Parts: sequence; structure tokens; C-alpha cells
Amino acid sequence: MEWVLAEALLSQSRDPRVLLGALCRGEASAERVETLCFLLQRLEDEEARGGGRGAGALPEAAREVAAGYLVPLLRGLRGRPAGGSDPGPPTRHRRRVLRAAGAALRSCARLAGGSQLAAALAEEALRDLLAGGPAPGAEAAVEVLAAVGPCLRPREDGPLLERVAQAALALALAADGDGGEAGPAEDAAALAAGRLLPALGQCGGAALRAVWDGLGAAGAPPGPGRVGPQLLVLSALAERLLPEPGADRDPRTREEGPDARRCWRFWRTVQAGLAQAQDALTRKRARYLLQRAVEVSAELGARCACGPQEGNGPSLFWWSEKKKDELLKFWENYILIMETLEGNQIHVIKPVLPKLNSLFEYAVSEENGNWLFHPSWHMCIYKRMFESENKILTKEGVLHFLELYETKVLPFSPEFSEFIIGPLMDALSESSLYSRSPGQLIGSGSPLGLKLQKFLVTYISLLPEEIKSSFLLKCIQKMSSRHWCAIPILFLSKALANVPRCKALGIEALLALRDVLQCTMITHQILLRGAAQCYLLQTAMNLVDVEKVSLSDISTFLMCLRQEESLGRGTSLWTELCDWLRVNENCFRRASDCSCVGLPEPSSLNAYVKNLVQEYMKSPALETGENCFMPDWFEAKLVAMMVLLAVDVEGMKSQYSEKRRTQNVLRIFLDPLLESLMKLGTNAYMPLLKTDRCLQLLVKLLHTCMLKGSSTQDDEVFTLLQNFVMSTTESISEFILRRLTMNELSSVSDLDRCHLYLMVLTELINLHLKVGWKRGNPIWRVISPLKNASIRHLQEMDHGQEPTLGAQVQRVISMAALATVCEATDRTPELQLGSLEAGPTERFLSALPLNHTLQKPHAEEESSLCEESSSSQGWGKIVAQYIHDQWVCLSFLLKKYHTLIPTSEGEILEPILPAVQMPVRTLQAALEALTVLPSDQVLPVFHCMKILVPKLLTSSESLCVESFDMAWKIISALSNTQLVFWSNLKAFVQFVFDTKVLSTAAKIKGQAYFKIKEIMYKIIEMSAIKTGVFNTLISYCCKSWIVSASNVSQVSLSTAKNYSELVLEACIFGTVFRRDQRLIQDVQTYIENLGHDCAANTVIENTKREDHYVRICAVKFLCLLDGSNMSHKLFVEDLAIKLLDKDELVSKSRTRYYVNSQQHRVKNRIWQALLVIFPRFDQNFLNRIIDKIFRAGFINNQASIKYFIEWIIILILHKFPQFLPKFWDCFSYGEENLKTSICTFLSVLSHLDIITQNVPEKKPILKQAFIIVLQWCFSHNFSIRLYALVALKKIWSMCKTWHVEEFDALTSVIESSLSQVENMPGAGNAKKNWQRIQEHFFFETFHPLKDYCLETIFYILPRLSGLVEDEWIAIGKFTRFTDIPLDSGFQWYLSPTQLCERKPGDWAQQDIGSNSGEADDQSEWTDVQKKIIPWKNNVPDLDLELVFQDRVAKLGKSISRLIVVASLIDKPTNLGGLCRTCEVFGASALTVGSLQCTRDKQFQCLSVSAEQWLPLVEVRPPQLIDFLQQKKAEGYTVIGVEQTARSIDLTQYSFPERSLLLLGNEREGIPANLIQQLDVCVEIPQQGIIRSLNVHVSGALLIWEYTRQQLLKHGDTKS
Repeated sequence: MEWVLAEALLSQSRDPRVLLGALCRGEASAERVETLCFLLQRLEDEEARGGGRGAGALPEAAREVAAGYLVPLLRGLRGRPAGGSDPGPPTRHRRRVLRAAGAALRSCARLAGGSQLAAALAEEALRDLLAGGPAPGAEAAVEVLAAVGPCLRPREDGPLLERVAQAALALALAADGDGGEAGPAEDAAALAAGRLLPALGQCGGAALRAVWDGLGAAGAPPGPGRVGPQLLVLSALAERLLPEPGADRDPRTREEGPDARRCWRFWRTVQAGLAQAQDALTRKRARYLLQRAVEVSAELGARCACGPQEGNGPSLFWWSEKKKDELLKFWENYILIMETLEGNQIHVIKPVLPKLNSLFEYAVSEENGNWLFHPSWHMCIYKRMFESENKILTKEGVLHFLELYETKVLPFSPEFSEFIIGPLMDALSESSLYSRSPGQLIGSGSPLGLKLQKFLVTYISLLPEEIKSSFLLKCIQKMSSRHWCAIPILFLSKALANVPRCKALGIEALLALRDVLQCTMITHQILLRGAAQCYLLQTAMNLVDVEKVSLSDISTFLMCLRQEESLGRGTSLWTELCDWLRVNENCFRRASDCSCVGLPEPSSLNAYVKNLVQEYMKSPALETGENCFMPDWFEAKLVAMMVLLAVDVEGMKSQYSEKRRTQNVLRIFLDPLLESLMKLGTNAYMPLLKTDRCLQLLVKLLHTCMLKGSSTQDDEVFTLLQNFVMSTTESISEFILRRLTMNELSSVSDLDRCHLYLMVLTELINLHLKVGWKRGNPIWRVISPLKNASIRHLQEMDHGQEPTLGAQVQRVISMAALATVCEATDRTPELQLGSLEAGPTERFLSALPLNHTLQKPHAEEESSLCEESSSSQGWGKIVAQYIHDQWVCLSFLLKKYHTLIPTSEGEILEPILPAVQMPVRTLQAALEALTVLPSDQVLPVFHCMKILVPKLLTSSESLCVESFDMAWKIISALSNTQLVFWSNLKAFVQFVFDTKVLSTAAKIKGQAYFKIKEIMYKIIEMSAIKTGVFNTLISYCCKSWIVSASNVSQVSLSTAKNYSELVLEACIFGTVFRRDQRLIQDVQTYIENLGHDCAANTVIENTKREDHYVRICAVKFLCLLDGSNMSHKLFVEDLAIKLLDKDELVSKSRTRYYVNSQQHRVKNRIWQALLVIFPRFDQNFLNRIIDKIFRAGFINNQASIKYFIEWIIILILHKFPQFLPKFWDCFSYGEENLKTSICTFLSVLSHLDIITQNVPEKKPILKQAFIIVLQWCFSHNFSIRLYALVALKKIWSMCKTWHVEEFDALTSVIESSLSQVENMPGAGNAKKNWQRIQEHFFFETFHPLKDYCLETIFYILPRLSGLVEDEWIAIGKFTRFTDIPLDSGFQWYLSPTQLCERKPGDWAQQDIGSNSGEADDQSEWTDVQKKIIPWKNNVPDLDLELVFQDRVAKLGKSISRLIVVASLIDKPTNLGGLCRTCEVFGASALTVGSLQCTRDKQFQCLSVSAEQWLPLVEVRPPQLIDFLQQKKAEGYTVIGVEQTARSIDLTQYSFPERSLLLLGNEREGIPANLIQQLDVCVEIPQQGIIRSLNVHVSGALLIWEYTRQQLLKHGDTKS
């Protein structure tokens, strides 16, 4: 068209100046400038051919056009911004003018002759570019330079070319490389890279060298954000930077340009683009450069290597003609893998992963085992997978990497180690990677975690010794450099702990391990936290070089471990640590400086510990009078732990020698402490801080010495320590008495000392109780004076004087001492100092003003209070502690005199004990206390409420309800991660759900009754987000209802019957957890299964807060009930009715529910509970509920529920054959109404031998069963016939056993029919299904009576019926849950049959058209006989051709043999478009997933009535495999539109006449199971960045290509 326009202009005039002048006049529109450009190019062509017009005038005319028109035009365009309010042309129009003006300028420069004009234009444009004006100006300058650059002379204009190249490169590299939205600056940069640099590249020489030098000057490879611009430049200049084939024959050509293949920076940039680039375009450029380099190398054939080499490894890129085939294969597979990873679809990527293994085979030399290819190329692939948005792909990549050393040994490479420390550990921080594999049992461990352990052990073992230390140090530092979640840090720690012992880590690594320990403390998952600490300590013991660390370093490290979570004395970890210390005792480094206690550190453990204790016991150098703060507990904890470790190490040494050695060592260690403790009572001048430190160490020794997981009675060390401490009791108790009662504690900091003294006093009481309490012992002599002195202090301070700080502190201390005495007395009956008659102490406590707040001290002492606020945290905390202690005393008083509490006030005129005898006032005070006290101080108030509420519920119900409300607000506001939550919740449950409270509330049926029910449901609701809350409630209620196993049958459950909803909710309780919650539970179960091998299991108490324990508690409670006890019987019957009603409600609320959905699980739990309580049902009760049970059999249910319903019906009929007539009635419904629900009742008949076991006259029952089953053997439904045949086989064998004469005439018919079924010829679906159903566990192994046990109900049957593992309750959990005992005569725990050994079969009992919905297994109806037509699941008629041809004949049009299968497509717009395309090109049929789509308005809008003229066939996705196999049998070739490793380019594929085109889903493409059915995969060649077309567009392209090829074939045939 352009040539026609140019010729037309030239025909108007022979003078080019006239033509050019005419075009240069008028408005500079895009069309005018483009016409000018076309004309100049035409003139340029004529000039080149030697036939130019006006040879002398043309150069001058060209110069005039350039100088007079084009340059001013471009200058004007430079100054105008793109867009905005400027009246200039829009951006797109402006760029069009720019492009045309630039091309015209190039032609002018060529026509003008010489390079003067080009050089002048280039200089001016370069000045504009370097001036840094607005982006549009830069864009115009680049356009000018791109136009005139090729006209410059390489030699003469070399400096100018060099400057232009440098400016263009700077502009191109300044672009934003993150793949974001482009702006004007980015447009200019892209123009520089895409047009100017390639134009300059044509000039070669100086320009190309300037660009190459500029790229090399960048130094290190660019980061992820800057790699894009560099790759943009490199890809634009690829043809110039890579040698041309044949260039090696001409030395001059080779010298002109660089060879990028030989530059390591070039390859590092390419690798950065492959692995780090965020946008697909940059990655595609990197792949292009790699592919182009490989192609060039293969064509040249010359030897090539990238230099300089890095270290001793291979070059980043090399080529050798001898290895050409191997090199081509390697790079072909490499590029294929990188391209496949762009798809992000695991089913497409997985088949390509084996090629990654082949890359490693190519990469390692078989001769010497060295790397042939640089390992960084392999790391690019893994990094690309690790950073994928698809977490499944990330996990697949991590697993593949961790499996590398399982089958091969790779040579060492620094790149490999850096990759492990960097990208691999970054990927491992994702918790979701550690989930279980499908089918893997809960608690069996994470596959990725186990592979990580194996990988690290293997890799570190293979590392050179000089590298191992630095690698491990970096690995540990990486673990401490970020906040890890609990699960990744656990498995990484476990992997490190299993590395074989080696001396690899020094003090730096030990400090890094300490930092990692701090990271573990972040998580709230205590068990995972404790397990990680255990593994990190094992890592230290295995890998630390003891000659590089001192005992002081080790002890400081050990202090980072929490003894209550990991390093408890008596655990396997403690023993392992003692053994490690024993072995390495004399090998530790002597500290060059002074140790933490001030002296040079000895090397032996005993000497170190002895020195440690001595330095600890020295008086502090500085002590700020009596008001100094109490020392920190850290040193006391450290000394106590090291003392006990040293003693246990000594015990290991003297295991087979005299035991006295241990006593002597402990005595030597503790002599300074014991000496000081003995002086406490007599030496009044001992420094205060020293007394504090002595008592702190004493407490920590006693706490740390307690053995975890075993009895302390056999512990020699604890016994010795106990004896030593007992000898100092008198001195300590006298000291404590003096300090607490003689006004020696007068500052706020002394409150912490008071807490320490009372803690020591409590420990001493406990010690004396263990050895046997004796009246007159030192503690006995202290308790009474302490109590009397405290009361005296409290009485003296009630005289109304202005309070001083010392007085108020003494008041707080006295109340705290009284509270401690009351608590000790409550726990220790021996400490009761009087009879039940109220003495002075009791009267004083009862008369105390409740919730009395302490006034702040007067003004002159406020300064001291402020100075000490750092330890006291304000006066409010002190007051709260004071009120708390008041309620502790009152709780003791109420408990002691609970019999004196009246049920209402007004009965006693002058109460002796006001707080006890005026309960309403006390309860009101308790409510006031709840509003004042913080949540961690309310426990004693709850204890008082527990005693008061049962007494007042009848007379003061509204007050009791108010107390329920107030207490619930406190509980619901707490987080379950707070330490006080569980103790507060337990106390709350104990007073709200107290048996007396429940009983009274149920009797009066007032506000309290309904409030308790409301709170009950709120607790259940809270359990969904706070796991373990319901456990506390159900455990307490069941224990209170069942006192003990010995008198269960005498316990009345009349109260429990009013709250049977609680047991009902417990029976069906269990939430469907989020994936992250389920993962945490899985890992916790895995740790628990490790048992004592993981010390955390020994130290941390198993709180049994899993959801399973709610149901376990309810089930064990139900198992204890006695059917002969009327209250038990009524309770069970009420519960059974509620369970059946709940089942009916769930069935109605959701008629369609999926397998393992919440509805499925609830129904399953309902029938499990009914099976448990079935033995308590009598005939009368069953007569009331039998219809409901039979009705449940007709409801569409999942397989597991059907098995339970069938089982309970069998048990009912076995126990009460009187219900058989009602059972026979179930078969009288019409077949259409029954559908396949009749299979439930036929399954029951297959166990007729069990049903008739107790029936003396079996023949009538056999006759009835035979007649019923025989008629169902002729059902149209194949599944029903199968179940009927199974039942017939059982009944017929019974008929022969019992000689039923009436059926003798049918013997030959029945037996031949059964024989025919058994010996069915062929291997079709019918025969397979007959074999499967007979081998199914329910018919082959299951015995309804022998298998009646908890294991079958809660573990075996759920497992065999396909329930998710969350629903399997192992029998071990029932035995571990000891809150509810089991009756000694209860022996139905374990299944005695072989059922537990069975595996889930492949026959699934499902309803047809089932409630499992669209998520059901796709193979559900693949085993159906052709003549059976399942309900709404019929496979399309196999003989589709006849249908098609008949319809086509009626339509009167010709068709092809192409079938288009669109059953996987969801969107009606795509289906409507395809329908139209198929009709237009004459496809023989279009298959869709549902014909309902044709009614969709969007479908109709796009199809424009094509569905009326095109055969449409319904093939649902589950039927596709059968349909494809059927069409294959008819001679069709199944063609998939998908990109795979072996797909064929559409342009190279020849379609057979009988072609079936399978189109994939819009998002997932073609599923992996259907890809296996394809005969060929065809892919559409693509040139762009986007990697996929719309499915309708893809289908249309292939339909047209098929049609085109068939038209050509038919045309050839006709010709």
C-alpha cells in the first residue's frame, strides 16, 4: 500500500523538491509525516538503483526537509508532555509521529550523502538526552539517535558513537526492573534498549564495545530488581554479543564484537533472570539468551569456555564439539524444565521432574566424580520452584532437592552449600510444607521433616572437615536470623540433633544456638517448644568441640533451656547431658578471662561447681542498706542446676562403688550454703542480700531436684538433700518468723522478700509432710506465733492513724502470712490447731472488712514508693494482692465451717462468724471483688463462691445468677494462652456446675437453670476457638455424677437427666480444623508418640485437651451406667431419643452433604453413641424408637453411617426377634421410592445367621427372607442385585443347613444361578464387582456380636469406611484418659476378630445420585454394566455415530468426523462460543458436562441458536474416561490441547479424519488422569509472554486447523 501511495505521488511531479515541499507544508499530522517517510524511502530506493530523479537537487532537498521540517517537528514534540492539559496530540498519536519522523530523518541522512548531517543531528539529540529533560523529550531524542545512528561512520565518528552508546545504556539500565506498570521514563528506556542499542550494534566497533564495557562495569550480578533492564539490553543485542556462525573463519569479524559466552558476568545475569526475576518477561529473556547461546555454540562447533573460572569448579558455560550430543541434551532438558515451570501447574510439571534427575547425571563426570556443569544452573531450577506461588510446587521442589543424596553422591560445591543456607532454608520456613501425605496416619511424622533429617545427616557427613564447621555455623546463624514458626524450627532442630557426633562448633556457634533457643520461646505450642529445646541441646552435645568452650559457656547455654519444658531432672535428656559431661569433664577449655563469679575457671566439673557455690555465697560487695532490691533468680537457678548435674555425674561414676561418695560430694558442694542457713536464726547481722541468695538457692535446689516422670522415694540425691535441709529447718523457720513479725520488712521491695520467705516456709512444710509430720517440730512451733503476730499487726493498724509506708507494707505482709498459714492448714490436717469451735483466729478472719483497700502512704514517703515502682509495679498491684490474700483466708474459713452457713439470712441475730453466718453479704462482697481484682487474682473468690452459691441458690437466686454472669465475663475475656486461664476456668466450672447447684437449679427451674444452660452452650461454642475448654466441663460433670466405679450402680442420675444435652453435645463434639491447626495437632501427636525418647513428653504434663477426649469422657461415662438402675435407664433413654432427633435434624438441614463434612461427622458420632448405649435398651423402649431407626435406614447416608445403622438393626433383631415383622415391612415400599436404600436392609439380611441365633424356629424366618430376597434379585438396578445376591447366598446356605423342604423344587435353579454368578466368564465389571462385594469387610470378616467393642466402633469401622483420620480414636486414648474409671467387669475394649487387620476395600457402599455430591470419587460408576442405567448417571449411548448421522440428514448439511469434548469447561460464555464455532465448521458433535447449560442466557447470547443445529451430547466429567475409551475403540484419535513435555506443534501435526478433541478446564487444564488417556498432545505455538489462550480461542484454532486439513485432503481427492 505504501508503494502504491509513493508511486502515485511521484507520478504527479518529476521534481522531488516540489513533492517534498508540498508534504512539508500544513499541519504535521501522523498521516502526513508517514506519507513523507514513504516518499523519502521510495526516493532512497531509486537512488540506490541509480535511477534517481534530480541527482543534484535530491541531497539538497533532503537536507532542507531535515533541517527545515523534521528537526523542528521533533524539537516541538520533545517539549510537550504526554497527555495532560497540553493541546498537543495524544500519546499514541505522538509516538506514531515520532516513529515516522525518525524514519524520515534516517532517509534524509542517507540521501544527503556523507555523515555530516547525521553527526550534527546525533550531537544535538545526545545533548538533549544528557540534559535530563522530561521523558517525552528523552523519547524523541532516542528516536532521532536510533534513526541517524546507523548513518554514522564507525571509525571517523567512533567517539560520538561511543558517547551515544554510553548514554543509551545508562538510560536503558535506569528503567524499573520489577515488571511493574510502565510510565514515560520506562517507555524511553525500553525504546533505548529496543531500538537505539540494536541500531548502534549494527555500527559495531566502538559502540558495541562501549555497551559491553558498560555492562561489565556494573560489577557483581544485579539484584532481583535490576536484572530486568540488563536482560532487556542483552536480549536486544543478542545477535551482536554472540558470534555469528562462520565468523571464526574471518578474523576481522571476530575482532569486531565481544563473545558474551566467555564472560562470567553475562551468565550470572542470565542465572539471576532465570531464578530471581519476578516477572515472566524477564525470565523469558533469560531463557532466550541461554537458548541462543546454546544454538550459536552448536552451529560454531568451536571450543569455548567462560573465563575466568571461579575457584576449582567448572566454568559457568563451556562447549566442546566432542561432547556436543551430551551438551545439547543437557541444555534442551534444562530449557524445557524452565519453560514448564512457568505453567505453575503441578500435574504438568511433575512428569518433567525426572528430567531434573537426568540433569544431575549429565552434570557429574563418571570418570573422576567432578562437576561438568556448574551446579548453580541446577540451583536456578530449585530456586524457581521454591519461590512459586503454588505451595504444592514448592513442596515438590523441596522434596526433590532433599532426595538428591538418596540415590547419588554429588561432589562438594560451595554454591551448593550456599544454596542450602540461603534459598533452601528460606523455603523450609513455610509450615505448610510439613503436612502429612495423603493416606499417612496421624502422628507418623512429616515426610518432609524426615527427609530433611536424612539429607542433613548425609550431606554434613560428606562435607570436608575444613568446611563442616563453617557450614554448621552458618546454618545455625540462619536459624537465629529470623522468627520461625514452631513446626519448621522443630524439624530443623531434630535434623541437626541427628547429625553424627563431630567437633565442629565453637563458642560462636554455641551463642548462635542460644539465640535459636530464644526463637523457640515465641510459639504458644508448649510441647513443640519443649521438643525443639531438647533437640537443640542434643545438637550442642553432638557437635560442640568441648576444647573450644568452657564450663561457664555451657552453664550459661543450659540456662536458656526451660527446665519445666525440656531439661527436667530424671529425663532421658538429663541423663544424656550428665553422661556427656562425665565423658568430657576434663576436656573443657579453661576460661582465659575470669568466670562469671570472679575467679579463673577450673577445668574439672566438681572443682568448677564447688567454686561456683563458694563465689555465689560470698557477700555482695555493695549493699544499699535495708531497702535494697532482692537479687535476680538467675544465678540461683544456674548454681542449683550445676550442683545437681555434678552430683548426678558423680553418681554415674560411683554407680558400682560406694554410695557414700555421692553424699560426700553433695555435702562438699552445699557446705557453704548449709553453714549460712544454720546461722540464719542466730546471726542477726548477716547481710540481707546473702540471706536472700541462700533462700533462693534452697528453693531452686528443691525445685530442680524433683524427678520428672518417676517417684522421688528412690532418688538418693533428693533424700540426701532433704536430710540436709531438714537439719536447717529450725534456723530457717526462726529467721522467717523474725523477719515477718518484727517489723523488719518496711519497704515495697521487701514484699518480694516476703514472697520468698513464705515460699520457703511452704517448701519446708511439704518436706516435713513427706518424711512424716511430728507435733512439736520446728515448723509446728513457728506456725502459731506467725499466725498470732500477723493478727496482732492487722488489729493494731485499724485505729485510724495516718498510714505510713512501713505500716501498710507490714499489713500486706501479715495478710500474706495469714493466707499462707490458712493454705497450709487446709492441705495439712496435722496443722489444725483447734476444734471446730470458732476461736479468736476464726472470729478475726470472719470479721475482716472484705475488699478493704489500703490507702497510699502519706506524701513524704511517696518518693520512696516511686523509686521502688520498678519492682512493685505500682500500689494497685499491692492492694490486689492484699485483697486476694483476704479471700484466701475466707475460703479456708468457709470450707472449715461450711456446715454453719445458713441457707438464708435473718436466722442468726448475733453471728459469731459474720462472714460465714451472713452468706448473702459475703457473696455480694465476692461480686465486688471480681470487679476490683485482676484476672490472675480471682481464684480464691471463685473458691468462696463454690461454697456459698449452693447454699443461697434457693433463697437468693438472682444474686447467684449475677455471680454466674460476672464470673463468665472474666473467663471469656481471657486468652487460653494465659497461664491463669485454665486454673480460673476449672474453678469457674466447679462452682457453676457443682452437683448441688445443678440439682437445686433443676428443681426450681428458675433463672439459674436457664443461665446454666446458656453458659453450657457458650462454653461449647468457645471450644471451637479455644481447644480444651469443653474437656474441662464434661470431665468435671461426669466425675461428679459418677462418684467411683465401685458404687456406680447406686448413684442417682436424676439431676444429670435435666442436663443430658451436655452429654449429647459431648457425644457429637468435634470441630473441623483449619489446615494449620490440623498440622499443629499432627506434629504434636508425632512428638507424643516418641514417648520418653523426647524429654518434653516427660516434663510437660499431657493436659488431654484434644477434642477427642470430650467424646472419650462421654463414652466412658455412658459405659459405666447400669441399665438396672432406674435413674440410669431414664437418662440413657432420654439421651437416645435426643440423639435420634439430632440425626433427623441434621438430615433435614442438609439433604446433600459431602464425605468427611461436618454433617457427615456429626451423624457418624450420633450412631457411634447409640451403639455404645444400645445394651441398656429394653424391649419397651425399643418399641418407641424402632420406627425412627428403620426410617434412618431409608435416608441417603454416607457409607460409614450406613454400616452403623445396619449394625444396630442386626443387634436389635438378634436381641429382640419380635421386631422382625416390622423389619419385613421395610421391603414393602415401591422400588422407585426405595432406590438403593434397600441395600441397607439387604445388608442386614446377609447376617441372618446372627439374627436367628436365639430363635428356636428358624424355618418361617428363612422362608420370609428367601421370598423377599428372591424378588430383589430381579431388580433393574445392578447394585441392588449385587446386595440381593450376597443375601441370597447366605440365606440359601442356611436353608440347606436347616433342610427347608418347601424350597427343594428350587434347588437346581438357585444353585445353578449362584454357580453362574460365581463362575461368570470374562473379566468385566460385573464379575469384578461380585468379587469385590464378597471380599468386603462387612460381609466377609465383620461379626456383629464378636466385634461389638469400642475399638471397632471408634477406630476400625471409621478407618475401613473411608472416614478422615481425624475421626479415628485409637483405643490407647481410652486407656490414657483416667479421669473416668472403667468398671472392672467391662471387657469389650479390643476386637477379638481379624477385622482390625483388614484394609479399606475398593467397594464403597454409596447411594446412587448420592449426597456426596460433586466431590465424590470419579470412579464411582465406572464399574457399571452396560445394560444398567444408574439414576442420573447414564453413560452416553455408545453408538453416537448413528444419532449424529440421522440428525445431520434431517438438517440437510454435511459434517466432519470431528468430536469436540468440552465437558471440563465451566463457563457458559466459553461453551456458547464453542457451540457456535463447532456448528460453523461442521463438527459432528459437541459434548458438554450438562445440557442445562444451553438454558443459560450467556450461552444463548454467544451461541446464537447454534445448539439447534449441532448435535449436543451430555457427558459428565466422571464419565469421561469411559467415553474416551469407547471412542478409541471406534477408531478415534484422542487429541488434547495441552502443553506437555512431548506435545506436538499444531503447525506440524496432521489430523486423522476421526479426531476427538479434548479441551481442558479454564483454570486447571486437562486433569492428570485424563492426560494418560490422550493419544497425542497438540500445543499452539506462541510468540508472546502470556503462556495461555482462552479455551474457546484454543479450541477454535484447532477446529479450524482440522477443517482446513480435511478440506485440502478432499480437494486433492476430487482433483
